[in-house]
Amino acid sequence: MVNDVYAALKETEDYVSDEYPYIKPSLPDSITFVDSQELEDEFPNLSPKERELEICKRHGSVFVTRIGDVLKSGQKHDGRSPDYDDWSLNGDILVYYDVLDCALELSSMGIRVDAAALKYQLEKSHAESRENLPFQKMILSDELPFTVGGGIGQSRICLYFLKKAHIGEVQSSIWMDEDLKKLEEAGIKLL
Repeated sequence: MVNDVYAALKETEDYVSDEYPYIKPSLPDSITFVDSQELEDEFPNLSPKERELEICKRHGSVFVTRIGDVLKSGQKHDGRSPDYDDWSLNGDILVYYDVLDCALELSSMGIRVDAAALKYQLEKSHAESRENLPFQKMILSDELPFTVGGGIGQSRICLYFLKKAHIGEVQSSIWMDEDLKKLEEAGIKLL
């Protein structure tokens, strides 16, 4: 599934580049898979966001797996709700974004918790009281089907493909006057 989503991103990037030749494609041909524990092992002295940046600079695009559970260091790579995605079956598509020199998350995806994963994750999070909520009860009693989840950050994809520096260049929103002034001074026009 990750490779399918990535192929669609590559196809979209090629289309944008064909339509607007001044926008050069930058996604690598394939995505690299890396486990959150492997990242911590390789970059033990960096924060999770710094690890993401380093691995994205190296590979261009990565799918970081197993987000939410505690790593060997006792820290989490990133927060995830214990009663949503199975921490062992989820991940994020990240790309290196040279415009902002950052790792940019384009998609988060995973398999929703089943009864065993929910029980484990609620215990690990000290949130066992949630077992009595209607949705969680239905999962624990196997009343709900297994599902796949995730989302694609449409505004982030536009930001990435159009090589913009601020999300307000691809989506309209309400911005504080002081932010608008700073952005205008920097030559950034918001929608």
